Amino acid sequence: MRDKNFLVAGLAMVVFVMLAAAGWANWMNRKHMAEMQAQRAMDPMVMGNMPGMQMGGDAGTGEMASPMVGKQAADFTLTDLSGKKVSLADYKGKAVQLNFWATWCAPCKIETPWLAELEKQYKPRGFEILGVSFDDLDLNDAAKLKTETADIAKTAKQLGINYPVLLDGDAISKKYGDPEVFPTSFFVDRQGKIVAATMGLTSKDDLESNIKKALGE
Repeated sequence: MRDKNFLVAGLAMVVFVMLAAAGWANWMNRKHMAEMQAQRAMDPMVMGNMPGMQMGGDAGTGEMASPMVGKQAADFTLTDLSGKKVSLADYKGKAVQLNFWATWCAPCKIETPWLAELEKQYKPRGFEILGVSFDDLDLNDAAKLKTETADIAKTAKQLGINYPVLLDGDAISKKYGDPEVFPTSFFVDRQGKIVAATMGLTSKDDLESNIKKALGE
């Protein structure tokens, strides 16, 4: 009788283990499918489509084969948060990342702390970042403009931005392909040529790789 009970208990244990394994596999499969669906749902926001841009072959997650890569970066002059006029020409001889972002951009809030770290790390080698804000501004209403600028400055501080933030990115949008997805970045080498472009959230490693490319390393 005891042997029979052991046998029954053993079979029950085997059945329990098999059911548990099947349940785990089913849960993992559903989890994987949910992640895939979430990624597909996120793609339009993070990657999106930009006229004239296609995914690069050996590029990172967000690196793009932009028609602007290989061309001279268009010069511009914008106002920073303090009211100072800043031109791309001011950074002649430097490697520059033009980072197009906005306070309402969720992926930007993930990327920006990485940029702050990378800017600090590579600044001694001649690297600079210009954060170009695409937040809407009431340029004809001084009171509203002051409030909007203060809001952008507050967000920049919260994100740890340690590089210049320039206002009214829409004013230079056409010069850089009318970006529709943010963040978008153009990496400019010391000779003023765009050597790489990213659109949407990419990895910190990809950003660093493009920074080194702009530095000529």
